Amino acid sequence: MGVMVRNLLAQLLGIATAISLAAVGGTAPVPAGAADVRGAPTAAADSPADLTGDIDFSVPSGTFQGELSVSLGTSVTGAEIRYTTDGTLPGPDSRRYDDTPLLLSGTTQLRARPFVGGAPAGDPGTALYVARAMDVSLDLPILVIDGYGKGKPGRDFVDSAALLFEPTGGYASLSATPTLATRIGYHLRGTSSSLFDKAPYRVEFRDNEDDDADYPVLGMPAESDWVLRGPYTDKALIREALTFDLARQLGYQAPRYAFVEFYLNVADRPLGAEDYQGVYMIVETIKNAKNRLDLKELDPDDVTLPAISGGYIFKFEWLTAEEPTLECVGRPATCWHYLEVVDPSPLQPEQQAWLTGHLQQFNDLMQSRSFADPTTGYPAWIDVGSFVDSLILNELTRNFDAYARSSYFYKDRGGKITAGPLWDLDITYGVGGGDNLETAGWQYEQPRWPKPNNWINRLVTDPAFVGLVRARWAELRRGPLSGAQLDARFAAITAPLVNAAERNFQRWPNLTTEKIGPIVTPTADTWQGQVRYMRDWMTERMAWLDSSAGWGGAAAAGG
Repeated sequence: MGVMVRNLLAQLLGIATAISLAAVGGTAPVPAGAADVRGAPTAAADSPADLTGDIDFSVPSGTFQGELSVSLGTSVTGAEIRYTTDGTLPGPDSRRYDDTPLLLSGTTQLRARPFVGGAPAGDPGTALYVARAMDVSLDLPILVIDGYGKGKPGRDFVDSAALLFEPTGGYASLSATPTLATRIGYHLRGTSSSLFDKAPYRVEFRDNEDDDADYPVLGMPAESDWVLRGPYTDKALIREALTFDLARQLGYQAPRYAFVEFYLNVADRPLGAEDYQGVYMIVETIKNAKNRLDLKELDPDDVTLPAISGGYIFKFEWLTAEEPTLECVGRPATCWHYLEVVDPSPLQPEQQAWLTGHLQQFNDLMQSRSFADPTTGYPAWIDVGSFVDSLILNELTRNFDAYARSSYFYKDRGGKITAGPLWDLDITYGVGGGDNLETAGWQYEQPRWPKPNNWINRLVTDPAFVGLVRARWAELRRGPLSGAQLDARFAAITAPLVNAAERNFQRWPNLTTEKIGPIVTPTADTWQGQVRYMRDWMTERMAWLDSSAGWGGAAAAGG
């Protein structure tokens, strides 16, 4: 396959096209265990204090069927209450609450605020009431997003309600108490994946002032920014999850996640069975925050050393990098391309210039004859261990986008350039196109043009670096990548998904569809068959990496 053909395939797999990649799907089923019930909503157990403010809602946030009566009160002395149902904050001219209970018949964002003498006299409060036409009982957590009938989202944030229901006694129900009920903004994300009916979304938790609101989610630390990823071309449903888990066990940065079954209502009607979207992952975004990467934060006035030296998060996004980007000076064959700065945001001109200069020095070094000098070469510039693990993870998975897209790096203040975190791993383990479907060969040899960078290609010419990779691979094959530990990992991650996977593929019947848009995927009659394909592919891939053509005979038996 020639370079031009490979580049065309890569573009088709990675950037938006005019061709719809949506799979053919039927009417959404009512998931197993569904039963229609009626009654008042069950309220959120712990409504966030910043959301309810100084308003007492007689019925806290939750779901309901039919009609719902809600009364309002406040502890602010001598205050009258003004309220809205259109999502806007109440003002002095908003409707006055006259002590008559409000009767709701549809999904409503009820917002209220106390006023004294025509002026705000306390914190506003919001309660979220999602109308539903049914109930379900599922063995995974249930996430509901209701967009108040505004239609499918585009690239701009849409004001919506989010409710999260965790299993109690083994099952989660829409009529039960939501663990979390919050205002959110959400929008479509991704490139080619955004064209799927089962699309990915960016979610931002919001308070009453539309600022970020940090809440814990399913055991993950409190944060405001999340991504919803719905495995679609990954018909085993676990490619990203398993690799994230493996990376964290290695000590490599990777997001935490949780599986949910997702309902999305974009229509102006009660939530129904047709809103079922299947199995999704709630995933931490990559950001500089205490519970994420936790680097030194660059303030706008950090424009001199040592403060200006970090922390930064940057990534390569072949053909799709967004501003601010960093420009390399030099020959196209040895320069970097499509390098986007993720954090800080906004990036000050002085910070952009400093980071560009720092990376230019490193890139120039990597093209020199002395790049591998143990004192002045790349070991003085990069966290070598992270680059070793990055190479192993990208080659193990044969990630189609490895080294080219969603290829993250970070640099803390006074620290070295570090590879990671992992991101975007759906086109892996035998899903994609071209050479990455094969279990033999090196993914770093993929001939994309212009090449985002040649750092790994240069590193693998250094015997000392390759020696570290071989030793690390041997260590991992005796531990996390041994056959026994991988089998245990597969069993643990798939066990909770058995029933949910059946519902997912009733909703999205693509198990035997080989090509989803331009993406080549395995075919198997069952989800279990898809999981087995992935496991078998890994066995063959590791056997090649164990061989003399790979990293050389280091395997434990039974891989």
